[in-house]
This record gives sequence, structure tokens and C-alpha cells, in this order.
Amino acid sequence: MALSRRTLLLTSAAVGAAGAVTVLPSAAVAGRPLRTDPFTLGVASGDPDHDGFVLWTRLAPTPLAEDGLGGMPNRTVPVRWELAADERFRHVVRRGSAVARPESGHSVHVELDGLQPGREYFYRFHAERHTSPVGRTRTAPAPWASGGKLVMAFASCSQFEHGYFTAYRRLAEEDPDLVLHLGDYQYEYTKDSYNIPGGNPRDHEGPETVTLANYRQRHAQYKSDPDLQAAHQVAPWVVVFDDHEVDNNWADEVYERPDIPQPDFLARRAAAFQAYYENMPLRRTSIPRGIDLQLYRRIRWGRLANFHMLDTRQYRDDQACGDGTRDCPAALDPARSITGAEQERWLIDGFRRSEARWDVLGQQVFFGQRDTDAGPAKFTSMDSWDGYVGSRDRITRGWVEARVRNPIVLTGDVHAHWATDLKLDYDDPTSRTVGSELVCSSITSGGDGADSVTGSHPYFPHNPHLKFHNNQRGYVLTRFTERAFSADFKVLPQVTTPGAPVHTRASFVVEDRVPGLRQTYDRPVDPATAAARSAVDPAAETRAQETLRP
Repeated sequence: MALSRRTLLLTSAAVGAAGAVTVLPSAAVAGRPLRTDPFTLGVASGDPDHDGFVLWTRLAPTPLAEDGLGGMPNRTVPVRWELAADERFRHVVRRGSAVARPESGHSVHVELDGLQPGREYFYRFHAERHTSPVGRTRTAPAPWASGGKLVMAFASCSQFEHGYFTAYRRLAEEDPDLVLHLGDYQYEYTKDSYNIPGGNPRDHEGPETVTLANYRQRHAQYKSDPDLQAAHQVAPWVVVFDDHEVDNNWADEVYERPDIPQPDFLARRAAAFQAYYENMPLRRTSIPRGIDLQLYRRIRWGRLANFHMLDTRQYRDDQACGDGTRDCPAALDPARSITGAEQERWLIDGFRRSEARWDVLGQQVFFGQRDTDAGPAKFTSMDSWDGYVGSRDRITRGWVEARVRNPIVLTGDVHAHWATDLKLDYDDPTSRTVGSELVCSSITSGGDGADSVTGSHPYFPHNPHLKFHNNQRGYVLTRFTERAFSADFKVLPQVTTPGAPVHTRASFVVEDRVPGLRQTYDRPVDPATAAARSAVDPAAETRAQETLRP
């Protein structure tokens, strides 16, 4: 009897062990053999196209080694891979070999093409006598395919110290076709420098990440988590970084605290980019070149959806008015950019050429306006698109003028669920809606959080385009069809203890050619309980939005 997809998650280690007896050609291996399992960081796939994808693994028998080498010998290691049409590998459609090199952290990126479109595949790796867990992946539909549906989950902000990655496990159990990760996959802080009330349930290993060894060790600690591994095993991922993969609130070549000298920031950025590539299922087009890494790119899912994945860190102007939340006239300067001119042109050209039913921006920081002050002044986050109003206006007008059929913006960063309508003029409540934004909460960052009554947030009266807010942890599960896009905001009651259940807190739908969000479900919350658990503190909310060091 064929294994179900969910069963695959729970039994892939056993399937991998059974596969260890498979006889495959092997290259001679010089030096000491690998005595213990090198596949402690799991497997992953990513960046699917209609005829292929990337398969990834990294060898690390001792993943938390301080030198960042994962306990691997200083030599190349041949790694064999298999791709099959079934989870038991009775029908292997491709097999080959790659080389895990010390200078690449013994990571392996296998970039495949020539496969069938819209198909599910299974894969695994072999290194000497060891076999990896089994991963499931899929190709995108053919470029001309217009029907069908897509189940996609998106997530962000997984601070290892702030809780357990149960949300990743629950995401895996949803059996998505695709996962988008929108940044803050890992955090740079050393132990006890970013704490939640009541204390962190887990600790980081090693110092604050600065060197390549530091970043490799930190990525390995995160990748060692079995819940995160489960989420990678179940579907291909499309990833972009935000700030904490390098340094909080960095902007191009400017680090968080320019008042505190950090003369080696560019070396730190190069090290962070190298480790990021080594640990993500990215194509060779994203191999870092010093302080540069090509990350913005487009993923096409037939004619159903285009995913325009953005990079809002590497090319941005420095945050205005000293960062933070400010009433800042400089934020209105049309010359300021959060994407850089080249990426902006690439994006707007993509709008003009699009034939997709849904055009999706996968990006990092809050896109729509969010004024935190009820008075005549406008207090907004300088780290978000509010600090780059010219960029936001040009891109919004770009999709309007290109007559994009259904624009959707997906966002991470702020450690809370939000839903908002997008406007050409946020200061005019009667301005027409031209798109929708959905913001996912964190996987763990900020600790447990708390529920709240829908519509009770103090920002809502003077931001009528905001439709929903919730401060629990979780992810967003979406479904794309030709007729509608729907989104379920998934939440967990706590993350400071492992194994919590998940439920849908609210659901929204966007109908084809009908801009704006329509709420279809709201799980009721007792107002008295919500008030007792989560008296809203605007100052604390602002701190969470900006993900500032406490």
C-alpha cells in the first residue's frame, strides 16, 4: 500500500534507512570514512520550474561544531542522489552524483531540468554507507497551463531561542504544494541578548554571528530542528532573506548601529551570504559574489500565478530619520528606494509581461501604510515601505498601469498576522482598492503572543484599510484557483512548549477581478478573556514591528 504524504513525513527516516542497502556505483573515497550519519540537517528542494527544481543537502555529522564545518573532514566527499516517481523508489527516473566540498560547507545543490511538468517526485541522497531522509517535491505546471489549483503556505521569523518550531510541523501536515519563506529564517544574536518575558525556552549556540564559521554553525543549529526539517521535506521552498540573516535592520552597506564602529561589516555581509546560499535550495544564479547575491527572481506556476520574489535589503537606501517609527518628511522623498532602480524596473516589466491570473509579490516588510498615531502627524516605520513612499507609489502604479489582473502582496517581518487592502492614496478613505496584502505572523519570534478580538487594535480607526490583526504565532495557508484566492491565518496557542495544536483564526478571500479582501471566517474570542490576556500596548507593538533588539 502506498504511503500517504503525511505518513512520509513520519517515516522518511525509516525509508532512508531501508534505502541504505541499495547497491549504487560509488567513487573511491580518500581518507577517513564517515563513521556517523552526515545527514543531520535533513534535505530540501526549491525554486521549482515547469521542468525541474533544486535538490539540497549539507553534510554535517557534528552540526554544532564551533568551526562551522559540521564535523566533516577537510576533503571532498562524493554524494549520490536519486529522484523517483514514488516514495518507495521503485521507479527511479534520475540518478547521479555531486561533490560536497569543504569550501562550500559540504553543501550539495543539484539543479535538475528536463522533467515532466506538474508532477510530484521523491528524492534522497547517499554518502558512503549513509542515506538521507526522503524528501517530496514537485515541478510547476507547464507555462501554458491555466487551470488547476495551488496550495501554498508562507511563513517568516523563526527565532530559535523564543520557542519550538511546532508551527513548521503543522505547516508540513497541511501538505502544501509550495512554501514561501519571507525572511528571518535565522537570527544573529548571541545567547541572552534577545529575550522574551519569562525567559527563552532554548538557547543559541556560539557568539553573535559575524564570521563564516559563526553563520554556518547557526544555520546548522536551526536546520537540526526536526520540525523545520519536516517542513522542508514536504514541498519545494522559495526563499528570500530579510535582516536577521545578516544583522538587524541592515540597509545595503549600512549596518544597524552606525554609531558603534563595525569596520568589517562588508566582510560580515559576505560571510552571511555565503552561509545563506550553502544552506538554502537556491539555483546557481544565486551563488554569492563577495558582498553580492542575486536573490530577486520570478517563479511561474503555469498561467495561474507569478511569484515575484523581492530583495528589500541589499539595494535600499538607509532608513530615514535614524530608523524607528517617526513622523519623517524624508520618507516622502520620491528619490528614495527600497528595491533599487534595477530591481524596480525588473518588477514593473514583469507586470507588463504577465499573463498570470494572480501576480504575487513575495517580500519582507509591511507594504501598506500603517500610521501608529491617531493625531494629525503620521508616525510610520522607517524600516518598512512607509519609509520609502516613492518606491511604494511607483510599484503600485506600475501594476495598476500594467492592468495586472489580481495583485497580491505577501509579507513577513512584523511577528503578527495582518490583512489589509492596498490603495493608491491611503490618506483618502474613499480611494479605490487596487490590491491586497497578507502578512504572516512569526513561527516563534516574540514568544507565545496572545489572541485579541477582531477589530480591537488601536490602529484600526485611523487606518480603515487594515482589516485584521492577530498576535499569536503561526503561518498562512493559501489556495489559488482561477476563480479565487483564499487565505487561512493559522495560529498556535503557545510556542514556548512543544507540540501545540493549530487552528484557523480567520479566513479571507479575494475573487478574480474584484480587488480587496472579503473575510469569510472569524473564530470568536471572548472579549473579557482577550482583554485579560492581551491588553494592547502600542509601544510594545511598535517594538515588535521593527524587530528591534530589546
